[in-house]
Amino acid sequence: MKYLLDTHLLLWAAVGSDKLSESAHAIMDNPDNELFFSAASIWEISIKNGLGRADFNVDVRVLRRGLIDNGYQELAIHSEHAVFIENVPPIHKDPFDRILIAQSLVEGIMLLTSDHLVAQYHGSIVKV
Repeated sequence: MKYLLDTHLLLWAAVGSDKLSESAHAIMDNPDNELFFSAASIWEISIKNGLGRADFNVDVRVLRRGLIDNGYQELAIHSEHAVFIENVPPIHKDPFDRILIAQSLVEGIMLLTSDHLVAQYHGSIVKV
C-alpha cells in the first residue's frame, strides 16, 4: 500500500517523537508499504522553521536527505494537484494540508494524518 505522510507525522517520525501513534508506527514500519513525502511538506517546514516555530525546528536539508535515505519517495507538486484543489471542500483552510489532500486523491495514495480536520475529508485519508 502507498502512504503519503502529512507534515507533522514526518517531523515526529524524524525526531522519534512519542506523539507518533502505535498505528502510525505499524504502517510506517511495515516493509510492504511504500512511504511518500510531499514537496509541500518540505516547503511548509522551511517556511515555519524560518518563522521560528519551535515545532518545526529542524534542518530541512538533513530531514529531506534522511527521508530519501530511509526509503521515502518524494512526491512533487504538479499543476494537476493545484487544479484539483477546487474540488476539495473548504473544511480546512491550511493551504499545505489542502495540497496534500489533493495530491493524495489525484495520485491514489492513502494520506496519513494526525489532524482531525484533515481526517474529515472523504477519500483515501486515515487518521493515525
